[in-house]
Amino acid sequence: MSDTTRDIFGRYSGNKGELFNLALVTSLLTLVTLGIYRFWAKTRIRKYIWSSIDGDSDKFEYTGTGIEKLLGFLVAVVILAIYLGIIQMILFYFGLNLFSQPTTMAEAVAQTLAVYISFFAVVPLIFFAQYRARRYKLARTRWRGVRFGAEPAAWGYALRAIGHWLLTILTLGLLLPRQTFYLEKYMTDRSWYGTARFEQQGRWQELYPAMKHLFIGALIIVLAVVLVATTNSPGIGGVFFVVGYIWGMIGLVSYRVQSFTYLTGHKVLDGSISFRADPQTSTVVGHVLIGGLLVGLATGALLFVAGLIATAMMSPAALTGSAGAGLAAVALTAILYLAALVIASALSLVWITQPIIDHIVSSTAVENADALDAIHQRAMDSGADAEGFADALDVGGAI
Repeated sequence: MSDTTRDIFGRYSGNKGELFNLALVTSLLTLVTLGIYRFWAKTRIRKYIWSSIDGDSDKFEYTGTGIEKLLGFLVAVVILAIYLGIIQMILFYFGLNLFSQPTTMAEAVAQTLAVYISFFAVVPLIFFAQYRARRYKLARTRWRGVRFGAEPAAWGYALRAIGHWLLTILTLGLLLPRQTFYLEKYMTDRSWYGTARFEQQGRWQELYPAMKHLFIGALIIVLAVVLVATTNSPGIGGVFFVVGYIWGMIGLVSYRVQSFTYLTGHKVLDGSISFRADPQTSTVVGHVLIGGLLVGLATGALLFVAGLIATAMMSPAALTGSAGAGLAAVALTAILYLAALVIASALSLVWITQPIIDHIVSSTAVENADALDAIHQRAMDSGADAEGFADALDVGGAI
């Protein structure tokens, strides 16, 4: 018997042109249908991206549908409307009104308090929606013909997320690794591939090296504040602040990449199947910066052309004084600007999102893959609300 084990390496085969055409067409259909088609648009894009990922020539499959996403969204909107209506009634009962114009300082303070209460009332639902969105995507994903899945534990995740976020904020970010590890562990330990359960191993303290550049960025910002407060050189302090902010943003990307690497490397499936990931921070940052620059330049050029056309249309309308011509010019201008933004969105998916997916998939491997043959199919999961709450709260925009 051989002591060697077989590994499966990820591969991404998506094409820029195909994805751009798909994103452009679905975005235009979403625009024409006043947003209704977006549920089918996201479904079609996911199907394309999932089917472009394979391991050992076995492609991933996305089986979600646009109609179940639309129905889930409608149900979520009704529930949210009732929930927020109850919150507003409670606030009104205690004399807190969001919609009246304050005439005294006390009323202004009360209205501000009402705004914060309304916001924090929604926070648990945001975390609830994040877990349900992940559960839905797992339930609608298959590989080698076997479904993924997750346990219905969204409220448990929401309560833990609130607690971890409070700890992270109170410690000025020092416990961010603890938050990252335990929230991922909560979701991973409740995730399945067929009849096999995932388990997140490792220690949260081992994520601290990934925060190196976040710490450096924070120290530079502190230095900038000290320089502004203690010297007569606000310009130098401003430069340091900008440098610290940029360094911190890059550090945040670095943290996410390195924490993903660590967490993936310490995941285990069915007690014997492990994983390996080695994405490079410099590559991810490069895709974000270069892709963002290209998208920015293309968007600027498109908006500039739209502006020229709008100006050319407006001038004759203004000279003739025709209300109909003026209205047509305004409508055409709005269409041109919306079309420019639609194209920019498609370019962002092609020049930023897809290269990052390609890099991460290509750097990921499944170790001891022969053990996958012992895993059997799992029962069909209803998929909860099909990401309805995530769509309603606008936290489900990611592919």
